[in-house]
This record gives sequence, C-alpha cells and structure tokens, in this order.
Amino acid sequence: MKKNIAGIIAAAGVAALILSTITGCNSTSAPASGDEEKVQTPAGAIVYFDLDRVLNEYDMANDLRSVAETKINSINQEVTRRGNKLEKDSKAFQDKINKGLMTQSVAEIQYKKLQDQQNSFNQYAAQKQQEIAEEQQVMMNQIADAIKTFIDEFNAEKGYAMILTTQGDILPAPVVTADPSLDITDEVLEGLNAAYVKSKSEKKD
Repeated sequence: MKKNIAGIIAAAGVAALILSTITGCNSTSAPASGDEEKVQTPAGAIVYFDLDRVLNEYDMANDLRSVAETKINSINQEVTRRGNKLEKDSKAFQDKINKGLMTQSVAEIQYKKLQDQQNSFNQYAAQKQQEIAEEQQVMMNQIADAIKTFIDEFNAEKGYAMILTTQGDILPAPVVTADPSLDITDEVLEGLNAAYVKSKSEKKD
C-alpha cells in the first residue's frame, strides 16, 4: 500500500492530463516588447514551453505536492498500522494452534474472527487507495486548470498561433528541436508564479 510521493505525482502522470487540457488559442493583439538580448517572437508564431520545467518550478505545483504528500503519508501510515496489527494477530493465532493451546471449537471461532478482520482490512485498504487516487486527480486538475487559465490569458496578449508543450530530455516530444527564440518557458514560469503570489495575497485580504 505504500506509495512514493514522487511516483504518485510523477511528471508523466501530470503531463498526460495537462497535455490533454492545455491548447493554444488565437488572438490578433500584438506581442509585448521583449528585451534587447532576446529575439522578438512575433504574433502568429508557433511557440512552446517545457512542461517538465514548469511542473518542477511552478510554486503552486510544489505547494500542492507538499499538501498531497502529507495527506497520502498519513493514509499510508494508518493502513500500515492496521496491516501490521492483523499480521501480528494472525501469527499469534498460528502459534497457539501449533502449541495446542486452543480447542478445535475455540480455534474455529478465532479463525472466523481473523477472516472477518482480513476482509474488513481489505475493504479499508481499497477505500484508502481510492482516496489516494482522488487526491492525485484533484491535485493534477488544479495544476492543469491553473496553467490552462494562465496560458489563455497570456496568449490573449501575445497572439501566438499555437502554444505547444514539450517534455523529455533524451528526445523531447512533441518538439524535438526548434529555434530557441520560440521557447517561452521562462515567460510562462514567471507569469505563473507571479499570478500564484497574487492569488495568495488576495486570499489573505
């Protein structure tokens, strides 16, 4: 039942949801001016951002992972505690049987009780597994929704024809190679984190 939080919220799992949610949108407005060191990406261009970097460096994603990790660890600890107790009771029962410390009728009653406990534990463990899956799904939905909302607003200003996400180190997909000036990851991260700081500030007011 134990799950590693890094495995639970592995980038591949999050990316699968986000890649299916995030899409570029069209706009006719002109892009904002960039600094002199970077080539200006014109409106109507097809650009992309590195989803792995966004998931690793987006403050909201990191905060949500921390919250999910705490909840999931708590669930796993309780499941483990109950599982260990059941195992201990089963071993004690078997030890008494081996030593002849129980009559057959008492042993049958105790065995039935252990079977009921095992069934109850299996149901409990399955329920908690479902809770973990729901925690993952909610977290991924929140991250995907925040990124999609930001990208829509971002592109309303930039007016790109399409915004792609790419992922992977050895052979990134779907963008295997491209002009570096089309990589808007830094802009996306800066905007996402600024928007997250602003939203947290507004909630405090």
